[in-house]
Amino acid sequence: MVYKNREWMQFKKADPRYRIGVKQFLEFAFSQNDVDDVVPCPCMKCNNERKKGRVEIELDLIKHGIVKSYTRWLRHGENSEEWTTHENNIDASNEYIEHASMFEMLHDAFGRSREKDTNDGEANIGESSDPIELVNSFYKLMGDLELELYLGCKKFSKLSFLLKLFHIKCLGGISDKSMAMLLELLKDALPEGNTLPDSYYDAQKIIKTLSLEPKRIDACPNDCMLFWKEHANADECVHCNSCRWKKKEQSDASGTLNSMVRKIPCKTMRYFPLIPRLQRIYMSSKTASSMRWHHDEREDDGAMRHPADSKAWKTFDELYPSFSSDPRNVRLGLAGDGFSPFRNGHVTHSTWPVILIPYNLPPWLCMKQHSLILSTLVPGPKGPKDKVDVYLQPLIEELKFLWEVGVETYDASKKKNFRMFASLLWTISDFPAYGDLSGWRTAGAFACPSCNNNTCSYRLRKGSKHCYMGHRRFLPSRHKWRYDRTNFDGKEELRTPPNVLSGNEVVDQLVSAEGVTAGASMSTSKKRKRKPLWRKKSIFFELPYWSTLLIRHNLDV
Repeated sequence: MVYKNREWMQFKKADPRYRIGVKQFLEFAFSQNDVDDVVPCPCMKCNNERKKGRVEIELDLIKHGIVKSYTRWLRHGENSEEWTTHENNIDASNEYIEHASMFEMLHDAFGRSREKDTNDGEANIGESSDPIELVNSFYKLMGDLELELYLGCKKFSKLSFLLKLFHIKCLGGISDKSMAMLLELLKDALPEGNTLPDSYYDAQKIIKTLSLEPKRIDACPNDCMLFWKEHANADECVHCNSCRWKKKEQSDASGTLNSMVRKIPCKTMRYFPLIPRLQRIYMSSKTASSMRWHHDEREDDGAMRHPADSKAWKTFDELYPSFSSDPRNVRLGLAGDGFSPFRNGHVTHSTWPVILIPYNLPPWLCMKQHSLILSTLVPGPKGPKDKVDVYLQPLIEELKFLWEVGVETYDASKKKNFRMFASLLWTISDFPAYGDLSGWRTAGAFACPSCNNNTCSYRLRKGSKHCYMGHRRFLPSRHKWRYDRTNFDGKEELRTPPNVLSGNEVVDQLVSAEGVTAGASMSTSKKRKRKPLWRKKSIFFELPYWSTLLIRHNLDV
């Protein structure tokens, strides 16, 4: 007998269903006619590379767990043809499953419980507390989900076909123009009376109902400020007096020149609001339950598998017990760097995306592309460098709100609301971006942020570059290299490693950068012999908890 139900493989090791599944697996594996007394062990440690007896395998599976991806037991006598027959039987029911998943996706996207549509739908519209526009959009999409692509088509509905088409567009990098041409071709190729939209614009309007649109915020062309809040209607930068708009000269009927006939901003950033994106994570019951993985399912055995195993995470929990008391509160990491979006490598262009990583998710999910949250997109052609704080202002404002106030959020896995809070644990970047985000001067004699003002450097006479010494300070006190003069700089190294500065000590150092606002670096006089260690005070210090973090910035090299 082949046990086709493999769901038990995804359960925790302590779950009774998992242990029943282990016994079923062993019964199948050792019931084959050509089996020996030993078979490959599929536990996480052995991974089918070692052969063991039945008792040993059972102990290993209970202790280490089974390889979750080993769903076809081909190493244990399962017939591949038999499995193919089983898959064909599954495909017969895929039409219903796909329709059901689309149905659930719509409910998740609009944050509506499944029970609302089991009753009279029209009655629910009047009783719903949702804005009328959202309710109308929801039921229009539900209608598109039920509408056949063409008469007699059972495989695709209007909505499911459009979603698959746009998914292919995103994965394949198809341009809007090519997509419009493809839609026209499909419209002509499908039978008469098909429900495919007449144009790409009409198709976009349907898909946009499911999306979360970004906010466009104009910026100073010199990266000094954003034209938002009290400066939303300003025409000039308050720092450098640069004009907000591009100048386009055009002659009028009298022959005189009119400047700025149509107001086009010189620079516009895209900000993707964080709160609705975090709320949407909890609108899906599956994702909402995964957001508690770090608390409910993570094994705390001392091994480092996830940021929740780190000292930085655990120290944060101790400092802020009210935040850590609810595992649904979101822990975020921030990654940022510039890249050229053009295939031509000769074009010097730097667009800066800022991406957030939700660390509540398990390690096999949190770093996947579909889990990453695009927060900010800073346009080129030049990167913002140390003025990146200007573009981080909307994000920092939301993070402060999520820390101090929180937001009411619906948890689909528990079917009730809770107040969600969020915190930023650290940033991730390469070394140049490290300086842009932290404000540390990552060049010159004191470039090492860990050694701080105890950095050992030597300026080369010929190349005028700095080389960094003193690595032997980090060796054990009795290490032989500490006393090796021949192979190093001719001196013995007896110094201890430099002390790691606490958050309060870093704040004390930043007093000199206190007057530097976001967008303006520290002014240095030419007469100064030594430049300050910090170029600016980072905007991240506006977060109330930032100075208490053990690790504020991480290097990705």
